[in-house]
Amino acid sequence: MTLNPVTDAFLAQLRGNIPAAAFRDSTPHYLQEPRGKFSGQAGQVLAPASVQEVSTIIRAANHARIPVVPYGGGTGLVGGQVMPDGPLPLVLSLERMNKVRATYPDENVIIAEAGVILENLQSAATDADRLFPLSLASQGSCQIGGTLATNAGGVNVLRYGNARDLCLGLEAVLPNGDIWHGLKRLRKDNTGYDLRNLLIGSEGTLGVITAAALRLCPIPAQVGAALMVVRDPAAAIELLALASAHLGNTISGFELIHGTGLDFLAETMPQIAQPFEQRPEWSVLIDLGMAAGADPAEHLSQIFEIGQAAGLVSNGVVAQNLAQRQGFWTVREAIPAANKRIGPIASHDISVPISALPEFIKNAGQAIAEKGNYRINCFGHLGDGNLHYNIFPPLGGSRDDAPELGEEIRRLVHDLVAEFDGSFSAEHGLGRMKAGELKRYGDPAKLAAMASIKGAVDPNGIMNPGAVLA
Repeated sequence: MTLNPVTDAFLAQLRGNIPAAAFRDSTPHYLQEPRGKFSGQAGQVLAPASVQEVSTIIRAANHARIPVVPYGGGTGLVGGQVMPDGPLPLVLSLERMNKVRATYPDENVIIAEAGVILENLQSAATDADRLFPLSLASQGSCQIGGTLATNAGGVNVLRYGNARDLCLGLEAVLPNGDIWHGLKRLRKDNTGYDLRNLLIGSEGTLGVITAAALRLCPIPAQVGAALMVVRDPAAAIELLALASAHLGNTISGFELIHGTGLDFLAETMPQIAQPFEQRPEWSVLIDLGMAAGADPAEHLSQIFEIGQAAGLVSNGVVAQNLAQRQGFWTVREAIPAANKRIGPIASHDISVPISALPEFIKNAGQAIAEKGNYRINCFGHLGDGNLHYNIFPPLGGSRDDAPELGEEIRRLVHDLVAEFDGSFSAEHGLGRMKAGELKRYGDPAKLAAMASIKGAVDPNGIMNPGAVLA
């Protein structure tokens, strides 16, 4: 399908139909992504203030066959928010659609526009004495529309699910400019195909999410956390099973931490206090949210004793107050920043069946060791099988020493993930960086169905071309 670039004539037509306030300068903010792997281009940046303005823009772009790149907070890690080549596109920023439209505490529902920053949405939920549990490292800048478009995960998936699981309904503009008024607050709605779940995770390739009806949850009356040193990843999984049997769905997070990540943290951010004098090879961070009257510290101490008796746990620290709990999370959440300062050769956002994680970690480590003395930082959301498996140069080396090695290691890791029937994209999406991987590893029937859906919904191919489907 032939696409056309933005022209002065097209912009002149648009200026007659949408307010001047929607037009933005194409500053670097809109054309770069956090890892610096892609630089985008823009014929014009537009920031509409209403779903009607979005509809007008998309309808005009579809008629002129001009590509449109939806832009949220710009925090995506796979290049879905930038278009590095092809005809000059429209970059459609949702930044001005940033209102919480309504809150229904009795229904545990909040309705927010796509440009609401996740942290602000969390605050609005708190003001209503409720919890919006989606929690990401980028929550101070990512927007709810983008988190839905990528089906973001984060640290609370074990208990509350991905972004998809927290969404009841959507308002969206389809590629022909039609507005889908799907902001229902229903838990049950069996009226045909689920367009909501089709748009969630589609990364702007099937339309533009403009607002969402989202699930809220009660705020846990008591919270607590503990860091426990485990023998190995297999012991961590056994500990998770023991904790789940004892604590049920009160476990909000269960994070696996590797000693390499703690070493990187000590090297790059020594101001962050670490709870163990001797940095362990493997540890887990367990986070609880419990009802009034419960004592999370007492329950975590019991889990430690059970784990120690079973030979799974050798050391641990249970948070005695909220500040200490936050200190544990500061350690965990600073690890990605430390990784970035060290400089990875290859980074992977993968998932495999939970019971297979120990074997995967072992096999991947052996395969990489055959390539050289590379450092591995393997950490992530053990409770839902999601690992961030990152490879770094030897001590004193640089990732620039062998730039071609990154692709070789990436192929090695993703091939192994496929052998374990896992996913090469657990929570970051595909964007442009992994569109080729989908073609390589995707099931042929699924790929054909995806292409058919894209062709039917967006026959002119204007929506985020090059993302998801290469």
